[in-house]
Amino acid sequence: MRLAIALCGLTLAASAASETFTEAEIKAILAHGPWPTPIEPDPTNRVSGNRNAIELGEKLFFDTRLSAGGKFSCGTCHIPERNWTDNRTRGAAVAEVGRNTPTLMNVRLGHVFGWDGAADSLWAQTMRPMQDARELGASPRHVEDLMGRDDQLACRYRNAFGAGPSPTDDQAVLVDVAKALAAFQETFETPPTPFDRFRNALARGEPITPWVYSEGAQRGAKLFVGKGNCSSCHSGPNFTSGELRDNGFSKVAAPGRHDPGRGGTFKIPTLRHLLLTAPYGHHGELATLGDVVRHYSERGSATVKPLKLSAQEQSDLVVFLESISTFNNTWRPEDRGQCR
Repeated sequence: MRLAIALCGLTLAASAASETFTEAEIKAILAHGPWPTPIEPDPTNRVSGNRNAIELGEKLFFDTRLSAGGKFSCGTCHIPERNWTDNRTRGAAVAEVGRNTPTLMNVRLGHVFGWDGAADSLWAQTMRPMQDARELGASPRHVEDLMGRDDQLACRYRNAFGAGPSPTDDQAVLVDVAKALAAFQETFETPPTPFDRFRNALARGEPITPWVYSEGAQRGAKLFVGKGNCSSCHSGPNFTSGELRDNGFSKVAAPGRHDPGRGGTFKIPTLRHLLLTAPYGHHGELATLGDVVRHYSERGSATVKPLKLSAQEQSDLVVFLESISTFNNTWRPEDRGQCR
């Protein structure tokens, strides 16, 4: 009863705005927040949230010595000022890989990892590029050797895990390094956006005037939760269910680049800050947000029927998607000094 009364009040407040939102639309929009969400440690990672592990992970993330040839690091493809991606069609270190580099922003909220959902924890996913010959190409022996011979890394490892890296158990050291890298990645969080200000104002029952949120973005929001049904996949505060779905992008891949994913499905990415993460899709062959919206409007996929949006509706949806971004980069490296 209280919810019905609250939604009724919100509907009346919204009616004074340039766009009128129904109770159902308001409820759907409010489900995309509030942001940010509470931070919860990963129960599969014993150093999740551990300050010492985060410091070790930060050091290792940008350390090219972690790669077999000493030329590449995690930061080669996941660049902070590019929203922890690289803006390339496909990632490349030692060699080009077959998929686009996904952003690491808000990665702590996932429950499967990788475009094909091959890993069920962030630290397990982190082990893959470390050992992939096209990426860092490191062996467990190489990782253990680096941790053991560098006094500062060994010191930080000891502070994080309570004991130094084992000289006889390379696999255990590799797993611990992956867990420290995951602890660092868990700190990547997108700041609030214009959408969040709109969503919170709507929750408070305040009029949504164009200087609070543009008319185009408001129309796009209605499409997102209504006709477009985008929120069926891009749900919740992080704008993703985290599940695997058929996006239909494989049909527009370049010749010889067909990628079936896992049974034709791929992980649904977060839409937060997607303005900064072009190009789009697991293959990176959709250059702009307009291309993505046009794809769903005209082609769809095996599970998503073409939306048949007008040119104005496509434009409004792009404006809405842009409003889930901000150009603020909240991460800055810290000078942590010498480990003791």
